[in-house]
Amino acid sequence: MPDTPPPKPDPPKPESQRRDPAKNAAAEEALEAARGMPPGPERTAALKKAGLLRHALGLAAIVIPRKGRPPK
Repeated sequence: MPDTPPPKPDPPKPESQRRDPAKNAAAEEALEAARGMPPGPERTAALKKAGLLRHALGLAAIVIPRKGRPPK
């Protein structure tokens, strides 16, 4: 029986899939709604809001280590 290599681990999920699905869906819906709007100040404001929602999700995923704990 030939030696078979161990199975490869699953690749890491994209950042958007590791976040809270409900909040991620809300951010995606806001982005799609903004993209469907005609050009103008309302669309610009909606795109900015959608971007802020997505950015806030990214910040929520950052883990802050405890003091005195060595970095990996």
